Amino acid sequence: MIPLPAHLRSLLETDIPRFSAAEMARRRDLVAAEMTKAGADHLVFCGYNRAGSAVQWLTQWPVTTEALGVFSPGLPDALFVQWVNHAPLARKFAADAEIVEWGGEASVRKVIEVLERRGAKADRVAVMGQMPFEQHAVLAAKFGKIISLNRVYQRLRAVKSAEELDWLRIGAAMSDAGMAALRDAIRPGVNERQLGDAIERAYVSEGGGTGIHYIGTTSMHDSEIAVPRQYPSTRKVQNGDVVVSEITAHFFDYGGQVLRSFTVGEPPTPLYRALHEAADAALDSILKVLKAGATPAQVIDASHAIEDAGFTIIDDLLHGYGGGYLRPILGSKSRPAGPVPEEPFQAGQTVVVQPNVVTRDRKAGVQTGQLVLITESGVESLQQFPRGFARL
Repeated sequence: MIPLPAHLRSLLETDIPRFSAAEMARRRDLVAAEMTKAGADHLVFCGYNRAGSAVQWLTQWPVTTEALGVFSPGLPDALFVQWVNHAPLARKFAADAEIVEWGGEASVRKVIEVLERRGAKADRVAVMGQMPFEQHAVLAAKFGKIISLNRVYQRLRAVKSAEELDWLRIGAAMSDAGMAALRDAIRPGVNERQLGDAIERAYVSEGGGTGIHYIGTTSMHDSEIAVPRQYPSTRKVQNGDVVVSEITAHFFDYGGQVLRSFTVGEPPTPLYRALHEAADAALDSILKVLKAGATPAQVIDASHAIEDAGFTIIDDLLHGYGGGYLRPILGSKSRPAGPVPEEPFQAGQTVVVQPNVVTRDRKAGVQTGQLVLITESGVESLQQFPRGFARL
């Protein structure tokens, strides 16, 4: 059983966990205010394939394949889901919506019917969610210029409420359980697919879902990869290997993220020791800098240990997380991720710090990092799995 405080265990064991009415009203008030600023009277919110979806944030329905809804301030929602057999369960989750039904051949046409009944006007309809081109074209043909609130949505999701942090703590504990299961399953003769099986067994029975479990195994003496594979191979673990991994388990849309490296049967080689020492030094420096008011530029400056050691990174150095892959998304000096944002960090933001240090030729690399909560004075790690470069 995954260790959790009593109030989180109670939430986890609820058949259909729900946010409070006050929390849902808070979100809807935020969205309504942003609609007014943007000149929109109605919002079409949409989601595809679960994670990061405005649908769940506004209605509590964790999207399966597709869901489109209409939000009009002061009125209950209308929600249309795909497929027909998903509608009965959607009604139970999105219990406050006026309409929850199958979207038929095209959910966007049902959305247009609702907008017409509500008197929607041209150039006064907004969209929140990554809507496909075809659906956008149908909506625009009827209501003119469609206002995008996607950047607004990213900003609204950045700072978490107390209730959202409870859900994230469950997702983080599930992710830690997955990493512990990986550690315990690593032994010569086991392949990456079997390691993935062990990871999922740690949290699926508790109601968790898999976000990612990326695993990479390679010899420290003749490394072939610098980053975990997004799809596992049939390669079998051997003595002298390094195993690198990145794991996210979700409690509905709320996932943790933990990254770690292990050696098998041998201590780290000099190269791998140097890689992990640079990663640890960068992680420590970043965590010391991060707090409300710190800037992205300060975070990047704090990662200089990576370049000082002659290495670089292959993944993002830091990114927002919790309800999607959120801004800011930062690289390092040797591997930028685009223009450096100027907006400082805020208390209540949750971010993943992950200095995935690799050699310049990208033939060897390590994983370390975790999901943290930014506070006024520093950070709180939401992941409890021990840091370090463990020898198994």
